[in-house]
Amino acid sequence: MRIWRSCRKNRKKVQRFNVHKESHSMSDSYHLNPVGIIRSKDDKIWIEIFDEFADALLGLDGFSHIYVFYWFHLNESAEKRRTLQVHPRKDPKNPLTGVFATHSPRRPNLIALTLCEIESIVGNLIYVKEIDAYDGSPVIDIKCYIPDAVPDADVRLPEWV
Repeated sequence: MRIWRSCRKNRKKVQRFNVHKESHSMSDSYHLNPVGIIRSKDDKIWIEIFDEFADALLGLDGFSHIYVFYWFHLNESAEKRRTLQVHPRKDPKNPLTGVFATHSPRRPNLIALTLCEIESIVGNLIYVKEIDAYDGSPVIDIKCYIPDAVPDADVRLPEWV
C-alpha cells in the first residue's frame, strides 16, 4: 500500500491512500482522497473540510448528528494492519475476538467510523461536541445521521459489550 499526498502550504501532511487490488477485486486500486482533517485545540473540536469539498456541506446544518469516516493514521504499520484478532477494549478479560466484531483501530483497512453531534457549522468548519479521533486524523467522508428503523429490542450484542 502506498500512502502519499502533497498538501497546500499551511496544512499538516495529509495522506492519500492507494490500496492495491487482490485477485478477487473488481478494479486495480481504490483511491481514498481526504475531504478534510480533524482538529482540536483546548476544549474545541472541529472538522476542517477542504475548500474543494466545501459545497458538499450544503444542507448539513439541518441535521443534529453526522457519521464521520476517518483514517486511523497513527496505526499505519504492516504489523498493525495484519492484526485480525484482539481483546475488545484492550481488556484481556474480554474474549479474543475478530477485528470485524470490534471497533479496534488495528485492522486490515484503517477506516474508522464515529457518530458526532454537531454544535455548529461555520464556513467549511464543522464544530462537534466529541469525537474519538486524534487531532490531524484525515477525514475520508461524512454522512448525515438518520435514525435507523430497527428497534433497539432487535439488536443482539455479545456479553463483553
